[in-house]
Amino acid sequence: MYLTCKKFILLLCAFFVSANVGAASLEQSPSLYPDFAAIPKGTLTFCGEPVPFELQDVKERFEKEILLSSWDRAQVLLWLKRSRRYLPHIEKILKENGMPDDLKYIAVAESALRPNATSNKSAVGYWQFIHSTGLNYGLTINENKDERRNFFTSTQAAVSYLKQLNSMLGSWTLAAAGYNMGEEGLLAQIHEQETNNFYRLYLPEETQRYIFRILSIKLIMQNPAKYGFKLEDKDYYPPISFDRVDIECSDRIPLMLIAKAASTTFKEIKDLNPEIRGHFLQKGIHTISIPTSGSKYFMSSYKLLVDNFLSDKNQNIYIVKKGDTLISIAKKLGVPLLAISIWNDLDNKLSVKTGDRLLIYQKKINPDE
Repeated sequence: MYLTCKKFILLLCAFFVSANVGAASLEQSPSLYPDFAAIPKGTLTFCGEPVPFELQDVKERFEKEILLSSWDRAQVLLWLKRSRRYLPHIEKILKENGMPDDLKYIAVAESALRPNATSNKSAVGYWQFIHSTGLNYGLTINENKDERRNFFTSTQAAVSYLKQLNSMLGSWTLAAAGYNMGEEGLLAQIHEQETNNFYRLYLPEETQRYIFRILSIKLIMQNPAKYGFKLEDKDYYPPISFDRVDIECSDRIPLMLIAKAASTTFKEIKDLNPEIRGHFLQKGIHTISIPTSGSKYFMSSYKLLVDNFLSDKNQNIYIVKKGDTLISIAKKLGVPLLAISIWNDLDNKLSVKTGDRLLIYQKKINPDE
């Protein structure tokens, strides 16, 4: 019994020592999460339009979003890291159009500044355009190209759309809400509820949260250290160095040829041009991005490579014989089955018929390229 009590006392002492050390350690460590002291007191605006914190539900909805946003540390760090790569261009376009700088945070809320972001409503790209709205604002969207993923064209389209929404709805706050839920749905609610004050409208939950999410992003990105995010200059992703060039394709041209003309890789061309679908540029005129390092001799290299490609094209044609299948052709010629599909735009159709003409490239792979 005595030993049991002694053990208990020793364990209790150890617990208190451990607790005191832990408390001291916590006191010396920076707080992982912001507290309510970090939430602004007084006036907060979106595009110069005041947020009415005197309304209790407005205060509560805002506090919910800024706490949720600031606690998602991985996501916020990625917003911040990407910001210097993308936001300066958005700021420039907004300024040229006489529009408020706060609108840039919509792109962060929509996609976290990711070209390949998609939603369950089939919205795509930096500004999350749905198919019909993208087409309405001049974006090319087809099986070969989706400009919703192009940072420059989609930003211009988003600016045009927001400008029209503001003209239609009468405020930037409502314009942002309309961007989220669609102008027709918002106009219907304004008419039904007999108010055009966003903060007094009952809207779908996603839209009710949307403005407060943008406001949270604004506050955190304007002063990240205040919310516990301390980044040095080296932590931010640098702007990408590239040049935009116009090229004419007289035929379907492989992107690999573009990469060779720019002295770079297929991957870098795809990364710089996320709007291009597949492995080819279709016939026509295209504006593409290439690395600045490869732009000096690009046009002359491109012309030479295209000329050689077109002159050699007929020599790379395989005519399907009776009994051939894509699998047997791939084995016979020593090329990957899916490569034949890519070269000939077969999508997932793996059947051919006698007399079909297939483009086949038999080439060696350089592991260092």
